[in-house]
Amino acid sequence: MTFEQQWIEYDYNPFILYNQAGKIVSLNSEAQFLLGAVNKSVLFEIATTYASASFGFKTTFFDLEFGRYKFFGITVGYEHENEIGIRFYQQPTFNKFAKPKPMGNLVNVYTLIDLCVSTNSIGSRVTFKKEFDPTIPDIRLHADLFIKLLNKIFSSMKDNDIIFTKLYFRVGEHIVYEDVKYTFFSIEIKSENIDKKRISEIELLAEENSLFIEIKKYMLTINIPMIMD
Repeated sequence: MTFEQQWIEYDYNPFILYNQAGKIVSLNSEAQFLLGAVNKSVLFEIATTYASASFGFKTTFFDLEFGRYKFFGITVGYEHENEIGIRFYQQPTFNKFAKPKPMGNLVNVYTLIDLCVSTNSIGSRVTFKKEFDPTIPDIRLHADLFIKLLNKIFSSMKDNDIIFTKLYFRVGEHIVYEDVKYTFFSIEIKSENIDKKRISEIELLAEENSLFIEIKKYMLTINIPMIMD
């Protein structure tokens, strides 16, 4: 593999090269993860739709979202009719350099979530539903701060019939602390209504936990590095 090919392979932005029939000729590592969230034919259609009218390269800026992947633009290029390439420009979902390494004791995150669900179920009409990946190991967290964060999130959703909590790995994402790479997992909590007045408090508690949080209209996602050492 040449140096230029290594740049493409390890690029944070997905790159896919198709033949004229829509079959993938080559792709980089990040594109392999993207194809776990979207069908290759959908991406091929985007490439052919936004390609230049004549041979060459064309960059278009617009928002695209496939599951956890968010893009702000693409570049499509082709020099002949046999192959066409597309590169997706990925939006950072969180600042990977702004927060200190989360510390604390090794804790079982399932136990902490169940504790918060039990606490918030008392005297509540809300039905709590869960979907957990069972393979998340014990990780380092300040348990008291983390419980405060979860309780604040659940409290912001108390005026709902159902609160859904999902725990899963974020495949292909990582952060580096002190030259050591750590992968991520996420706790996704969603409901039909979120009390927007509590968002600033939730963001503050996430900051105290040194954790990354994504806030959408119906969903809050806590992104947690898997620090076990």
